[in-house]
Order: sequence, then C-alpha cells, then structure tokens
Amino acid sequence: MILLKEPMQSRICVVVLLVFILTACIPTPQVMGTLRGHVTIGPLVPAIQEGWPEPTPDSQVYAARQIVIFKANGKTEVARADINTQGNYEISLPVGAYVVDINRIGIDHAKGLPKEVEILADRVTVLDVDIDTGIR
Repeated sequence: MILLKEPMQSRICVVVLLVFILTACIPTPQVMGTLRGHVTIGPLVPAIQEGWPEPTPDSQVYAARQIVIFKANGKTEVARADINTQGNYEISLPVGAYVVDINRIGIDHAKGLPKEVEILADRVTVLDVDIDTGIR
C-alpha cells in the first residue's frame, strides 16, 4: 500500500474535483428534429362568382398568422414559426412531444388543431394546416 503525503492527496482531490466540475458544466448538445408544413387560408372573400378563381392570399395574410408550438401540456408556449409568402413554415425543435396550434386572428379556425405531434431525432414531421377564416 502506497501512502501519499497529505499535500499530494489534497492536490489529487482538487484536480479530480475540478475535472468533475468542468465536465458537469459542459452542455450536452440537444438532439433536434424539424416541424414543417404548408398552410392554406380561405375563404378570402364572402362570395366567388362561378368561373372566377378564388383569390390567392397575399403576403400580409400569411404574415399575420403564425404556427404556435406548446409543450406536451398544451399550455406552455415553446416557439412560434412564421409562415412565408408561399404558405410554408419550418422550425427546428428539440426531440419530444408538442402540441401545435395557430395564433388565432378574428374568427380563424384551423381544422384539426390543436394537434399533438412527436418530433424525432434528425427527422422531419410534416403537419399541413388549413385555416378557415370564417368569411362567408
């Protein structure tokens, strides 16, 4: 059995303690996945004449709305994803369970929302959203 002198034991203890503290403070990288989808919004006018195409939403219609992501409890907001001018959204999220909804404008209603989704590591979860503006 080797007995170390007291100052040597103290130094070893300090080094071991420092290594432990430093490694405990290094953040573990989060494993991420992606939520993406396409958003349709309509109707945009009260009535459409037969033979006329339905109007296309302009950028302001999309910009006024966001996809809202909550923790699995459906109450704690985690993030918001903007909808681009083509009606698409995409956001990276840590792996886990979430509830997805929209920020409601006026009487907007999104069919099937809120909806639970699971974000998987290095995978894309697709959730398309159909927003009914309530205009009739």
